[in-house]
Amino acid sequence: MNSVVVFGSLNMDLTIESERMPLQGETIPGKGFFTNPGGKGANQAVAAAKSGVPTYLIGAVGQDLFGDQLVSGLVGHGVRCDELARTKDVETGVAVVLRSQGDNRIVLSPSANHALKIADVDSALDYVARRGDVFLAQLECDFETTVAALASAKARGMRTIVNVAPPRDLPDEAWANIDVVCVNETECDAVCGIFPDDEDSLKRALAALAAKGPSTAIVTLGGRGSVALSDGRLIRQEALRVRAVDTTAAGDTFIGVVAASMVSGLPLEEGMRWASCAAGITASRVGAQQAIPTALEVDEYLKEAGHE
Repeated sequence: MNSVVVFGSLNMDLTIESERMPLQGETIPGKGFFTNPGGKGANQAVAAAKSGVPTYLIGAVGQDLFGDQLVSGLVGHGVRCDELARTKDVETGVAVVLRSQGDNRIVLSPSANHALKIADVDSALDYVARRGDVFLAQLECDFETTVAALASAKARGMRTIVNVAPPRDLPDEAWANIDVVCVNETECDAVCGIFPDDEDSLKRALAALAAKGPSTAIVTLGGRGSVALSDGRLIRQEALRVRAVDTTAAGDTFIGVVAASMVSGLPLEEGMRWASCAAGITASRVGAQQAIPTALEVDEYLKEAGHE
């Protein structure tokens, strides 16, 4: 079986809950503080690994307690960390997460996530990459390195997925090396200037994303599900109806499961169905990586719902 190879970020999330989001300059009471392994790259790698496919993570953490905890957790979830770097002079990335009414706000300090350069990524790919593998990236690592890594992955015959998060402009040469782009509503607006709030704007947004080069464009719409435009074909997937308590890793779960489904050879419709279910289960739980369900949990849910 081919593998999912993630080049991405690892952070220790410091998370706390409040009744509402504070106003500027305001201090309000909170509760439920905990530390939690996170980072888009790590979360997406965990989602892919929990889906039952071989998954490697290329990234960096500091030689500190948070780094130790992150690596230990990833290995426990089945992610292969052979090519994960430990930086001597830069600390592990940290994200401060404020949860309120099922929503969240995040402040990120990237730190070691910006330490790797393309020579480091190429060295790791030399070890783990094979033709037909899926290469998955986001934009929380060094930007120039990410753009160069996409070109390297594509040249190796890998299939590439990019989650344009946090959103920023990508050069034309980057788009030329992207097979699948996946964004949420806010990212979609930032990338193509169209907020997909109705049927017309959604179709225009998908067309605009596909026109940049990817053969498949996916927009996730929260409670409205997800929609893809793949080789000119529109694919819709409803969201799992759950009571959301923490959406921190739901989007990462969706993308990681889509990547895993590509490795497993599933049609995109089926991959999006599994991804939507997994993301909904994640949103119904508190936390990031520990909230992500296994393939067995998703399978059991779908069977109970009558969607075998």
